[in-house]
Amino acid sequence: MKLFSRDLDSSKVKSHSWKVKPPLVFRWLFPSTIWRIPVNSKRVFITFDDGPIPEVTPWVVDKLRQYGAKATFFCVGDNVQKHPNVFGLLADSDMAVGNHTFYHSKAWSVSLKEYHKSIDMCTSLVNSNLFRPPHGQLFPWMIPALRRKFSKIVMWDILSMDYDASLTADDVFNNVVTRVKPGSVIVFHDSLKAWPRLENALPRILKSLSDQGYTMDVIK
Repeated sequence: MKLFSRDLDSSKVKSHSWKVKPPLVFRWLFPSTIWRIPVNSKRVFITFDDGPIPEVTPWVVDKLRQYGAKATFFCVGDNVQKHPNVFGLLADSDMAVGNHTFYHSKAWSVSLKEYHKSIDMCTSLVNSNLFRPPHGQLFPWMIPALRRKFSKIVMWDILSMDYDASLTADDVFNNVVTRVKPGSVIVFHDSLKAWPRLENALPRILKSLSDQGYTMDVIK
């Protein structure tokens, strides 16, 4: 089994590495958003986007429990409305939740009015001070209005790319474990699209982080 980045095809690594670890210019453009969380210990912050999904989210919660891990779930309002019992499982399991808009709206594709409507519709179902823009899409001038609605706009330090069908579970594993550091905000997806890679990669990643002495905590 190939576990380290040096075992990956070099062209594949080059083609997606900039997505896995956002370039500094992105962080400079959005300085009031959260990319990494300052910590004084070996803590990381695992997050999941796009759920809750009955076929995936309960399994994810179970795996997190096995490693004493907590995570933050950025939920799509439409999925919360469709699957309220699965959403309730997150609170029952002491996981944190955040707003990911109602329709998984892309800020670069819809009007500002539509975008905020989608956010507000999600807010009616997801009570949280956390927001993550779908696909990470924002314009800098949107930040002030979003900060009036949410105390934290959470981006990421490591994107697992579990949704990418051109990658393998080993690639997803490497994307995370070769780049993680204290304070990393790591993105996974509790979605059917990510499932073919998540099923194999997530347990191994949780074990690796645990073996390295990391605590996996929620974003507050």
